[in-house]
Amino acid sequence: MPTDAVLRELLVRHLEVWLPGVAHRARRATVALAYAGDDAGTPEAALGVVAEYVDRLRGRQLTVVVLAGGGTELAGRLGAAEAALPSEVTVHLVPGGPDRLPVALKAAGAAGAPLLSYVDGPVDPAVLRGAAGGRPAELLLVSSGPVPSTRPALVDAGFPLVTEVDLVPADETPARRLAFATGFDRSLEAFKEALWAVDEYAGVRYRDPADPASRVLDIAADPEPGPLRRELLAELARSGPRTVTELRRYALTSTVYRAADAVRALTGLLASGAVTRDPEHGRLGGDVVVTAAAPASAA
Repeated sequence: MPTDAVLRELLVRHLEVWLPGVAHRARRATVALAYAGDDAGTPEAALGVVAEYVDRLRGRQLTVVVLAGGGTELAGRLGAAEAALPSEVTVHLVPGGPDRLPVALKAAGAAGAPLLSYVDGPVDPAVLRGAAGGRPAELLLVSSGPVPSTRPALVDAGFPLVTEVDLVPADETPARRLAFATGFDRSLEAFKEALWAVDEYAGVRYRDPADPASRVLDIAADPEPGPLRRELLAELARSGPRTVTELRRYALTSTVYRAADAVRALTGLLASGAVTRDPEHGRLGGDVVVTAAAPASAA
């Protein structure tokens, strides 16, 4: 499926940011990969990234836990990838699906140290709580088929920052929802940068679950701002006037867009007369207050 390649690329890109940070601040860490169905080659892609950073892992312990039903075929693939890794990296293949993740993480001693989890399967509160047990913890959660927002379950599990995006294949195969959960603005921003840096010819487009019009977006370095304009207008209607800083944070934490994209969207809204600003002139800095025009016009 086209979404498999995009999910694999996003996991690789996030590991490329996460691993150097872990190597800098922690003596041990865990990567957990759990699949209810086909693993689509992501475990060996993840181990390939680990192999690229082995020099930074010297003197530290990284445990990689893989939960899947691939049997001997998956074991053979992981064995070949594991052969290139140093003794500081331990790989555990655990038969079964994501429901076994909490037990596997406890056995791996993951609690209290950095933990990055990738879970492709049903939204299970026990699994989410297990993935939140790292210090710090981050999670990539993949759901198939039409699903409600995973944000409430992830927040309840202990992840204060969550973003969601639907991956919509051009070949009309079913869309899949990807959620990223973390406790740090910096990690969320890094994930958003990776999201919009994916291969634009991958045969997948994005849909923001928060967009009331459900418009599908092409992957691009500068994504089309229409949905974000609508979402910012809706936020201003709900909450009243907001500073540019507050709207940038709203874009980061509540939409598929980056904080920087909010400035482009606000510039368009100001040009159309849909919003006003105070002060009226000068740079669109963080302390500028933005108000929805009355009556609000369409973005």
